[in-house]
Amino acid sequence: MALSLRPKTAQQYVGMVDSAIVEVDELRSSYEYDAEEMGAVPPYLATLEQMLKDLRRSMADGSYEFGKTDLPFMDIVNRFRSRIPFADLLAMINKTHKEGLDTESE
Repeated sequence: MALSLRPKTAQQYVGMVDSAIVEVDELRSSYEYDAEEMGAVPPYLATLEQMLKDLRRSMADGSYEFGKTDLPFMDIVNRFRSRIPFADLLAMINKTHKEGLDTESE
């Protein structure tokens, strides 16, 4: 699925959030593995991971609602975009949150 396209189904949207959670874990592991070159694990990664897990939990328990405002993690994405290799994925999750599923494209 291209990141330029919003997901068409709830399953795809949930899959994007699951992928973002995996990406955070992999980025943290990279920092931990190569701390000498990459430096210490940035403190914002734990916050980002918790926000994504909270989002995922709300999707699982049925309390999630699409909205008109940015998801809370976008502040982190906007401030540290150059240090988050999967920032585009997070931006697409946020866009989907604000605009809904892409049910109109073919």
